[in-house]
Amino acid sequence: MRKILLSIVLLFAAISSVFAQKLTVESFKLAPSDLTAQTQPRKDTNNYNCAVVKVLFVGDIIDFDGNIVKPFVKYTNETWVYMPQRTRQLKITTKDYLPLMVTFEDYGVDKLESNRTYVLTLVGNSQQQALQSQTLTIRYSPSIATVLVDNKMINGSNGVAQTTLPVGQHSYIVACNGYESEEGMVKLKASAPSNLQITLSKEAMATRNTVAQPTVAQQPVVQAPVTNGDNISIPVKDGISIDMVRVEAGTFTMGATPEMENPWDGEKPTHQVTLTNDYYIGKYEVTQALWQAVMSNNPSYFKGDNLPVEKVSWNDCQEFISKLNTITGKTFRLPTEAEWEYAARGGKKSRGYQYSGSNNLSDVAWYVDNSGSKTHAVGSKQANELGIYDMSGNVWEWCQDWYGKYSSSSQTNPTGANSGSYRVYRGGCWGGNTWICRSSYRYSYAPGFSNDSLGLRLVLSE
Repeated sequence: MRKILLSIVLLFAAISSVFAQKLTVESFKLAPSDLTAQTQPRKDTNNYNCAVVKVLFVGDIIDFDGNIVKPFVKYTNETWVYMPQRTRQLKITTKDYLPLMVTFEDYGVDKLESNRTYVLTLVGNSQQQALQSQTLTIRYSPSIATVLVDNKMINGSNGVAQTTLPVGQHSYIVACNGYESEEGMVKLKASAPSNLQITLSKEAMATRNTVAQPTVAQQPVVQAPVTNGDNISIPVKDGISIDMVRVEAGTFTMGATPEMENPWDGEKPTHQVTLTNDYYIGKYEVTQALWQAVMSNNPSYFKGDNLPVEKVSWNDCQEFISKLNTITGKTFRLPTEAEWEYAARGGKKSRGYQYSGSNNLSDVAWYVDNSGSKTHAVGSKQANELGIYDMSGNVWEWCQDWYGKYSSSSQTNPTGANSGSYRVYRGGCWGGNTWICRSSYRYSYAPGFSNDSLGLRLVLSE
């Protein structure tokens, strides 16, 4: 009898230990600068746009219960749950923890609002998390490459990057200008650390250097750019060219200047920026025809040769630019955030508009009130003071910079933060409201992120 009782006690203790693992809410709050609910909307049964709750959790989520518009969108450690406005609760079921009911009012949110994005951060038992961590070491060549794990940059030294992560599956990307990027998945086990050896290939450059010299008819790179005043047109191939506008060097005030209505904290403080070199910037956003000519694919959701390319990540843009430079013999790149804003404001010809080229957004931009929930042909609205199109609206445009907070100090040729987890993009989009289309508005996301409202514009230094 005592043996039976002891067995029952031990069994109960084991069960209690398993089910003692509980989830807790670290935070739940509105993300006012996150436009996911607007740029990637989903309707509820009453035809209103849903709210989006981004659930951040390191672990396996099995399901959500409550007033949900399925399916939910799952990334590595982030899940997007679409919920109708006025919803007040969400139940979460995971693999290793007890189910959790989150009542939004407990965290200062009475009910969800349409078109708003919220972030819910969950944590499990800290001891369990510690037991489930493991080290990942990535050795890479060339040593100047950028390493991202789960879309976050891992700082490396001498070709070695190391990080500690929860056990389970994780994504990685190793990228470098002039090389083919490499990406994949790695599964960390609790029993031992994991090691990866990544050597990037420079095959594209090798191919260019070893092929026989093309004839003039085969080699568009020898064609001189066509110059017309401050405009140049650079041949690529298949009859496709890149039209660019010269931006004269100068000094301007960057950030939430007085004409910018409803600025947010990320646009402050204003600061003086001096760009000491002239540069050329794309007259238009990169089109699908240009992307197709260079990459031999078209990732865009809205199809059309003269529509801006979208659904391209920052990493995708680096690969595109590398191949474009090989074809043309030029050195194209993404604009710095300062170069982008200076050009959007009209450079030395600026008239102090809130949007790029006008104070009337409909004149210069495709946005939520006039786009019909889709992109439009580049250059079909009015240009700004420099003759550049669509720097407000149509699609967001990636910049080269890591995202960082502004300083009030004057700067010369700034290139953004030295490191970070998110790259900047600018300009608003077809699904955005008026305030995100202002020339000072800034947004950012992980370099591996892409969606149907995010593209690019090129810059060429003189």
